[in-house]
Amino acid sequence: MTSTRRSFLKIAASAGGGLVLGFNWFDAVAADTLQAGGGLPALVHSSKNAAAAASVEFNSFLSIAPDGLVTILSPNPEIGQGIKTAFPIVVAEELDVDWNRVNVVQSALDNKKFDRQLTGGSGAIKHSWTRLRKAGATARQLLMQAAAQRWSVPVTELTTDKGVVFHKASNRKLPYGELVADAAKLPVPADVPLKDPKSFKLIGGTIKNVDNKNILTGKPLFGIDFYREGMLTGMIQRPAFGYKLKSVDAKAAKAMPGIVDVVTFKNNVAVVGKSTWQVKKAREALKIEWEKDGSTESNADHDRLFTEMLNGGKATVQRKDGDVDAAFKSAAKVVKAEYQCPFLPHSPMEPMNFFAHVKFGPNGPESCELAGPTQTPDMARNETAKLLNIPADKITVELTRMGGGFGRRLKADYVVEAAELSSLVKAPVKLIWTREDDMTGGSYRPAVRYRFEAALDAQGNLIGYKLRGASINAGNSTRQDNFPSGAVPNLLIDSVDHKSPITTGAWRAPITNFLAFAEQSFIDEVATAAGKDPVQFRLDLLDKAKASPTGAIKYDIDRMIAVIKLAAEKAGWGQKKGADGKAVAQGFSVYFSHNSYVAQVGEVVMQKGKPVLQKIYAAADCGIIINQSGARQQVMGGIVDGIGHAMYGNMTFKDGVPQQANFNDYRLIRMNEVPAVEVHFVDNGIEPTGLGEPALPPTGAAVSNAYFKATGQRLRNQPFINQDGFKGVS
Repeated sequence: MTSTRRSFLKIAASAGGGLVLGFNWFDAVAADTLQAGGGLPALVHSSKNAAAAASVEFNSFLSIAPDGLVTILSPNPEIGQGIKTAFPIVVAEELDVDWNRVNVVQSALDNKKFDRQLTGGSGAIKHSWTRLRKAGATARQLLMQAAAQRWSVPVTELTTDKGVVFHKASNRKLPYGELVADAAKLPVPADVPLKDPKSFKLIGGTIKNVDNKNILTGKPLFGIDFYREGMLTGMIQRPAFGYKLKSVDAKAAKAMPGIVDVVTFKNNVAVVGKSTWQVKKAREALKIEWEKDGSTESNADHDRLFTEMLNGGKATVQRKDGDVDAAFKSAAKVVKAEYQCPFLPHSPMEPMNFFAHVKFGPNGPESCELAGPTQTPDMARNETAKLLNIPADKITVELTRMGGGFGRRLKADYVVEAAELSSLVKAPVKLIWTREDDMTGGSYRPAVRYRFEAALDAQGNLIGYKLRGASINAGNSTRQDNFPSGAVPNLLIDSVDHKSPITTGAWRAPITNFLAFAEQSFIDEVATAAGKDPVQFRLDLLDKAKASPTGAIKYDIDRMIAVIKLAAEKAGWGQKKGADGKAVAQGFSVYFSHNSYVAQVGEVVMQKGKPVLQKIYAAADCGIIINQSGARQQVMGGIVDGIGHAMYGNMTFKDGVPQQANFNDYRLIRMNEVPAVEVHFVDNGIEPTGLGEPALPPTGAAVSNAYFKATGQRLRNQPFINQDGFKGVS
């Protein structure tokens, strides 16, 4: 992690072909070694058969050594979504190489060679699918051309398999390693053929995450593990929301063992020292006085604001179709409901941290080295460049694996803090947030309240639909073009937002993480009021949108219908009976987000008078599956996350001060509360779309709608455990 990609190639070259430096954790001949100057492991691979030549860099994504070892660079930050495994699989597939001969290396930031080098919005695979395939296919074509020249045969007569070129007519073959030197001299072809998906060997299979062994054995992969000889450790005391620094007495802290300095900047007080424990204890010894700046807010303020925004706030119309007023005036029945969600912290298991080393010249900062867990390395670099007033190309960013992020690490505030602290103390500094820092000083999911209204005619048809989103720091809290828009002839969607000093930001599946629960729960309420089956009610709306759409349709109707039918089929919708012979209470939900479609069926059974969530069925359409293992984990992880936060997550504020600071008072789902999860994928052969986020939004409604079927009570407010009359779901 302390070597750049450029130095990696330089080391390989200087080794005369006998050594190839890489990160293949599973190679039997690999031996752990510590890189000079750093604390993260590398692996050195030796080969007695390697020719005296360096690895050949075919393109930005891959190089091949003379012994046939393939090194594939994975440029996007790895946050647990499996991108560090998925990207190389795509390259290796088109290269047609043996996966056991592949080393995967996390690339540092290099936006001259890589495009969209970030993790967010579930868009990495969709964005890079074709360029990754071309990277592998181009190298494969060059190797085949080199073999064709050596054998004096047409390249069209050659085939490849597991890193070997074959000429079956003459029964000859050559491994890639013996061709790399010749291939490197050939001009790069402008256009190369890509594999027919029917011939994929790796894509669509089940491949272990390349970091599994190191995670399980505690190898230092994460930002919190990063170590640089001579670095200092820093911690910052930040104010609560709506407060500013009045005074600080640091005398006692400065006198404590291992403490190098105490500095103040931008309303913050930072302690810098030689070890995490010494710095933490010294920070506790600080005597800080804060004062309100007049903008503090409490939950009671937000309740009042929500009421005002829903009843009389100046709303921004996001979409309007037909004559809504006329539809509601003529309605045979009107259904109304409100749903509310709280602020939520991101709660990644690895708190925020980052390493920064600002280097000075005679006129001030000249360059900076950054290393750590960030979803947006380019933003981190650019924000640091602004802070230091130096060119962005004078800043390097090494990427470590992240122990979660869920959108929190899209921001660069903690990176800039590390850089500023390094510049103030003129030394390399690793900034560390404690769990309490992370939970109380972070960026939260916005709090939102939704009001829905539906107009039904005498036949139970949905003829009018209204949605108002009232939010704290969410901006537009709706997704006005998502289903059921386009399926209702008269529709009005608007939003109102309040600007608060409580910082908010993207939280896994932004906006839709709660909106989907509210919309899909309300659609169930409307179906019940219309006397119709909830699944058929949705299918009828989609058929209507397809036959006679109202306004723009910005979701794929057929893809949504397909996941609905698949989920209903796999769950045995409406047909299952429990051990007691009674029907199993099932709840349905479907949602489109991040270019993918996920439908879910939740099952609740009554045991000793108490509702028990026993299973979730999920059907997902995200196009071609790169890695079955990674894809299933993403869906299952999203479902567990969705259940846990719908059931338990709650962040409250009093006078701007967060009332929950650690997991002793902020409830997360526990392992014994996770139901069985069964995942199915729609096989339609389209190019891949996102999967890191789409499985979370539908989950809350699948649970709440099943709970209603079992108990007769509607769950409209999250967390469910705080709702009056909640009987509990175990």
